[in-house]
Amino acid sequence: MSGTPAISLSGLTKRYGPVVGVQDLSLEVTAGEVFGFLGPNGAGKTTTLRCLTGLLRPTSGQVQVLGMDPSADHRRLTPELGYLPGELRLYPELTGAQTLELLSSLHGIPTPRRARLCERLGLTDRALARPVGGYSRGMKQQLGLVQALQHDPRLLILDEPTEGLDPLVQETFFELLAEASSSGRTVLLSSHVLPEVQRACGRVAVVRNGRLVAVESVAALREARARRIRLVFGDGRGVRGLGEADQWSPQWRGDRVELLVPPSEVVVALRGLLDLPVADVTVEESGLDEAFLDLYRNGPGAPP
Repeated sequence: MSGTPAISLSGLTKRYGPVVGVQDLSLEVTAGEVFGFLGPNGAGKTTTLRCLTGLLRPTSGQVQVLGMDPSADHRRLTPELGYLPGELRLYPELTGAQTLELLSSLHGIPTPRRARLCERLGLTDRALARPVGGYSRGMKQQLGLVQALQHDPRLLILDEPTEGLDPLVQETFFELLAEASSSGRTVLLSSHVLPEVQRACGRVAVVRNGRLVAVESVAALREARARRIRLVFGDGRGVRGLGEADQWSPQWRGDRVELLVPPSEVVVALRGLLDLPVADVTVEESGLDEAFLDLYRNGPGAPP
C-alpha cells in the first residue's frame, strides 16, 4: 500500500457567492480503504465529491487525489477515477451499450471488466440493446456502476450507489467493493443508508453544515455510544420504578422496558436490574445510525 494518501484535503472551502458549501474541510483517505462519507442533505457531501473529481474548483484550500490536483491535472487523473454521481443523468436515446462505449471513450483507456460486470450486475445483452430512456431506476443505477468500474480505476467515488438496486444486486455491489479494496483500490462511499456504510466501511467522516464533525473508525464510533438494554418482566410490572436505573430514562411498553446506558455503566446497571423479577434481558451495541444521530445532534457546532 502506497504511503501517499489516495485523497488528501487541507482546508477545503467552496462558496457559492454568500452560500458556503464546505468550510475548512481537512481529511485523508488511505490507499486501499473503503471510506464512508456521511452527512444529512445539504451538509456539503456532493460539493466535496465534485471538488475531488475536478468538476468544481475550490474557493480555497488544497485537494490532492492520487497525488494530483483534480483541476490542474484533470486530464491525467480522469482515467484513474471511477465516479458515480448521486444524480445520474444519461442520454435517453442511447442504448445501454452505446452509453458505456461513449463514457469509456472519454476515459480513453480499455475497459477489460465491462462484459463481466454487466453479467454480475444483471445487465443482459437484451437490456444493453435497449434505449436508456426506457430503463427503470435500478437498471440506470446498474449501468452507472458498470461505467464507474469498467476501466478498473484506482479510486472509486460513489454517491448513493445502492439507490434503486434490488437486494440481490446490492449483494453483488458489496462483493465488488470488497474485491476492489483487496486489490488495493480505494473507495469513497457517500451514502445516507447507514447500515450499508457500517457493513462496508472501516472508517467514516461525518460532515454537518459544511464542516467536518468527526473522522473515526466505525468500530470506535459504535463502541463509544450507549448500549441498549431491553428487559421483559414476568410479574405484570408495567410502568414501575427501576430504582437507580431510572436515571437512564426508561421507555416502557407494557411489561417491556428499554434503556440507553453508557458503556462504562452497563455492568452496574445490570447488577441492579437483575435483582428485579426479569424474565428476559438483552444488551446490544449501538449501530452507526445512533452514533451518527448523536454526532449530528450533540457534536461540535450542533444546531442550538
